[in-house]
Amino acid sequence: MGVSRLVVRPAGPLRGEITVQGAKNSALKLMAACVLAEGRYVLRNVPRISDVDHMLALLDAMRISGRWREDGALEIVRGSDVVPEAPYELVERMRASSAVLGPLLAAMGQARVAMPGGDDFGSRPIDMHLHGLEALGAEFSLTHGMIEGRATQLRGTEVVLEYPSVGATENLLMAGVLADGRTTVQNAAREPEIADLAAFLNRMGGRILGAGSPTITIDGVAELRAVEHTVVPDRIEVATLLTALGVAGGELTLRAVRPDHLDLLIDKLGRMGLRISPEEGGLWAMASGRPRPVDIATLPYPGLATDYLPMLVALLAYADGTSYATENVFSGRFRYVGELARMGAQVRVDGHHLVIDGVRRLSGAPVRAVDIRAGAALVVAALGADGPTTIADAHHIDRGYEHFVERLRGVGVDIERVDSERVDSERID
Repeated sequence: MGVSRLVVRPAGPLRGEITVQGAKNSALKLMAACVLAEGRYVLRNVPRISDVDHMLALLDAMRISGRWREDGALEIVRGSDVVPEAPYELVERMRASSAVLGPLLAAMGQARVAMPGGDDFGSRPIDMHLHGLEALGAEFSLTHGMIEGRATQLRGTEVVLEYPSVGATENLLMAGVLADGRTTVQNAAREPEIADLAAFLNRMGGRILGAGSPTITIDGVAELRAVEHTVVPDRIEVATLLTALGVAGGELTLRAVRPDHLDLLIDKLGRMGLRISPEEGGLWAMASGRPRPVDIATLPYPGLATDYLPMLVALLAYADGTSYATENVFSGRFRYVGELARMGAQVRVDGHHLVIDGVRRLSGAPVRAVDIRAGAALVVAALGADGPTTIADAHHIDRGYEHFVERLRGVGVDIERVDSERVDSERID
């Protein structure tokens, strides 16, 4: 996978149905929460992606086993001999691995976790995670790149987050559920994935109220149990598919979608000219002609997700006019703009703002996926280009999308995965 590339050729409008995968950003945290109690867990609707494989490897290193069942569910078995350490060679692959910090401290009283890796979006400090857990009674030291934490008994308290951090909120949920007393998280993240984690913890025997709101209350319990759970649909995949439709045109039906998680995205795409209608268990969408220009800005949920922005910029690169985009969540997340520019996109960076002058047509070109969503954005942009686009480092896309090539082919996208040797020989020819 590391040397594979995607070749995308324009092929006209999209037609058909796609069933949306389970949310990567929820599944990974649910897997981390399996640290909290002994037993056999069954997680349904988990995407078969490389980030899930990485988390399985991390759990395996802690002596927590996982396997895919014949019915497609992921089974995780947590015994009594957990090793409370997440080594660097596994943690460096993704930032979501920091989610094991809270449950390890709650269940084992100790944790040794390498500083997290993953996509490079500039500074995404783990300080809020540590400060929140310290408020519950944990103590930390940093030695040779490893975060070492200890907690004889976590105790409930009020934690006010300086920013509604998803990761910090998740760690506090998983730590507070076994803490002594009540934990109140103020300015908590409100993402649907937070509510999904809270539902999972409550099913395990937790007592959590307010998930999905700015204030979450967690009454600690003495013990939890292993359970079964179905992961919520992936709203970021929905954004990817809808922006692809916006570029290529056509008509799609998306199954297993939660439209109530997508209100602002649907509104913005509607302003661009897409016709989108919720229906039972999904969405129907149609697009034709060039999109209209709009102004967009990322914000914590219920605002527009930062993970949507690269795909929306790819769509607006074709708009009939000038659009403005502002990134308010992560700094340093505009590296994909240079790749779009190689295709002829007229995008200017001004601090954390983008000015996007839409053009009628982009040009196919060799480009590189610098992270998961940047790779998806290049696929979206390639659908309207005047020739083939070759996207290197396709393994990034595999981290976030299940059977991406095959599922896009099913609705009319001309896309294939090729190895580097084949691409190089085609260039020589």
